[in-house]
Parts: sequence; structure tokens; C-alpha cells
Amino acid sequence: MSNHNVKNSPDTPQPTSVGISRREAFWFWFKLGFISFGGPAGQIAMMHTELVDKRRWISDKRFLHALNFCMVLPGPEAQQLATYLGWLMHRTWGGIVAGTLFILPSLLLIVSLSWVYMAYGDTKIVAGLFYGIKPAVTVLVIQASYRIGSRTLHNPWLWTIAVLSFLALFVFDLPFPLIIAVAALIGWLGGKRSPESFSVGHASTAHKQSTTTAIIDDHSPQPPHTLFSYRRLYMILSAAVVLWCVPMLAMIMLWGWHHTITQMAWFFTKAALLTFGGAYAVLPYVYQAAVETFAWLTPTQMIDGLALGETTPGPLIMIVAFVGFVGAFAQSALGPDHAVLSGIVAACVVTWFTFLPSFIFILAGGPFIESTHGKLAFTAALTGVTAAVVGVIANLALFFAMHVGWPDGWVGGLDLKVAAIAAVAAVAIFIYKRGAIETIIGAALLGYFVAN
Repeated sequence: MSNHNVKNSPDTPQPTSVGISRREAFWFWFKLGFISFGGPAGQIAMMHTELVDKRRWISDKRFLHALNFCMVLPGPEAQQLATYLGWLMHRTWGGIVAGTLFILPSLLLIVSLSWVYMAYGDTKIVAGLFYGIKPAVTVLVIQASYRIGSRTLHNPWLWTIAVLSFLALFVFDLPFPLIIAVAALIGWLGGKRSPESFSVGHASTAHKQSTTTAIIDDHSPQPPHTLFSYRRLYMILSAAVVLWCVPMLAMIMLWGWHHTITQMAWFFTKAALLTFGGAYAVLPYVYQAAVETFAWLTPTQMIDGLALGETTPGPLIMIVAFVGFVGAFAQSALGPDHAVLSGIVAACVVTWFTFLPSFIFILAGGPFIESTHGKLAFTAALTGVTAAVVGVIANLALFFAMHVGWPDGWVGGLDLKVAAIAAVAAVAIFIYKRGAIETIIGAALLGYFVAN
């Protein structure tokens, strides 16, 4: 959609530009992929500032409408929003480019850092840095639980769901998909009995609504490529089946169903369909499989992976690339002489199977959402899932605190140095409102000096 015109009428203000070139869009998404720090909230705010306020490529209402759709989908909402906006501006090409460039820099960095971690993780420098990073990451998870809880738990119904989901994981160790399914059912039933308790407003970027005219404005006619058609839907779904089946069948034929990388592909396909509430919500599910079921990683490695995810651009769910690399590297999945190649292949495979559903959701569902502009709302079932996510993240925070603060178990006692670093990080985050990156860097330096 290189020259997308707004509605031409005397009553409609004309935009300052005649369109958005593919070249402009490409370099914007390329740049965003390298600077998208700050988690989904920061990434969404960054896109809003650039696309709505500065460049005026899209209006505030159209941006929020797209965001609402992405918020109710499983998967990383910021990456899906980039895909949606890229598709809205430049058809399927634009969506694929925007979504890919949003994660590609992160994948390259995670693979590189994962190799450094596996090759030099036992050196004093790297071990000291991670000694400080891990308590800071624990505090960040606690902050995530608090932030989502304060925004979500507005009545006893939702508090009850959150507490039950916490107990289901912490006490009974129930499977994450079961918890999500039950929470959705409770939300659906609760919405029938008490609709006001399970209704939420539209997502917000914490910015004032833009009043300037945008290229894709509130009154812009719906572009032809955004019109819903069954033919296009069938084409996308057929492509999705091919893009999933061909690599999966190739791995089964080459390595067999029970091979480490094949199992990773199958597991992260399931995980991609369950990531309601963002990466923090699905991490317990990843932990259950990667650490307890398949033994791809140790608990310490899982925490270290989250630390890497927090300090690199892109969606936090890119921790899956770390899980794939470390798991395949440690097991030399492609042979004893190919540990690094095993890690690289596994990281790419799990990234493919994790993000493929996100692209399909947007490209298949986008036309329907554009046809319902101004009418999209959260469902009661999804409100129940969001409440459960708070309990899930609280369980994750407790899990990290136990493994970081008591590395040798309860008998070994609390590591007072770790507790002190966590306290400093908590003050920086909760009192001085410092960002995740600067807090982690400061904690890493503090950890290095304390450990050595």
C-alpha cells in the first residue's frame, strides 16, 4: 500500500504525506528491532510514539483497535502489533517484514550470548555478572506480578481466580494449560452471572489521543487487501499447514519423533498457543517442560536465560531461543562434534515454531478485525485468563526467589549477598522507578564485585 489515500471529502482534513513507502517502513522496522527494549509495554509505547505521534502513519484509534486484537491473542502482543501494522500499511509483505525484523536482532543476540554462556559461563567474570543479574531479574518478575495485578484484580472474583491459579501451580503442580482452560471457563461462567465483574476497558498506551490527521486515519476507507474473503483465508491457512508440516516432517524423517530438536518443535508449537498474558505467564509452562519433563536445562540455567531475555531487544519470549540452544548444545543433539551447530539449529527451530502462529493469527484474522473497527472488546473468558496470569507470575517470582536466595536449599540458609543485591534492585525499581536495563546492568556490576 505504497500510496494509501485517506477519504477525500471537504470535511476530512488531508494528511501531510501522500503515502508510506516500503523503503521508509523497512528501515523503521529494522531500527525498531535493535532498540525495542523495555518489555511489551515499552515496545508498544515506542511504536505509538513513532507511528502515531511523530510520523503520523496511523491514527490513535486505529492503533488502539489493532492493539486490542493483539492483546486477546496468545503470543507476544508487541510483535503481533508490529506485524498487524506492517500488514495494514503494506499488505502481507509488510506484515512479514515488520514481524520478522522485530525478532531477528534478538534471535542473533540470544544465539551469540547463549554460545558465550555455554563456553565461558564458568569463568569468574561471567559467573560474577550473573550472580548480580539473577536477584535483579527476580525483582523484575515480582514487579510484573504487581503491575499486572494492580491493573487486573478489581474485585473478589478476579482475586479468587488469581489465588487459585497460584495454589494450583505452587501446591499441586498442575499443568499450565489446565489452569488456563479452567480460568477461561470460570471467566465465561462468571461473565454470565456478574457481567460487570468480568468486563474491562480497551487497552491503553498511556498516551493522549492524537488529534493530528494521519495517513491511515479514523475516516480512511478500508484498503482492498484488508477486506475479508474466504479465498484469502483458505490460502493463509493452507500456507500455515505447509509451513508447519514440511519442517516437522523433515525433522521426523531425519532424526525421528523422539529426537531432542523434534520434541522442542512440538512443545513450542503448543506453548505458542498458550501464551496468554505474555512471556511471564508462559514461563512456568516452559519451565515445567524444559527443566522437569525433558531436562533440557537446569533451574539455574532457566533463570540465567530469563536474565539474557531481559537485557536484549525484542520480545521476552525470545528466551525460547536460549532454551533451544542450551538444551541442544548440552546434549550435542546433532552429534558429539557438533554441539554449537546443534544449539544454533535448535534456537532457529524453536523460534520458527514459536512465532509462526503469531503471523498466522494476524494475517488470517486482520481482515475480520478491520471489518469490526470500533467494536472489538475483551471477553469474560479472557478476563478470567488474565486474572489467572497474575497468580501464575506470582508463582514464578516465588520460584526464582527460592532458587536464587537459597541456592543450596533451605538447609544452606539464605545467601545474604544475593538478598542485599535484590534489596538494592527493589529500591531502584519500586522507589526510584529505574528501568529494567539500567537496573540489571547495575546489579550485574554489583554482583561481579561482591562475588569476586
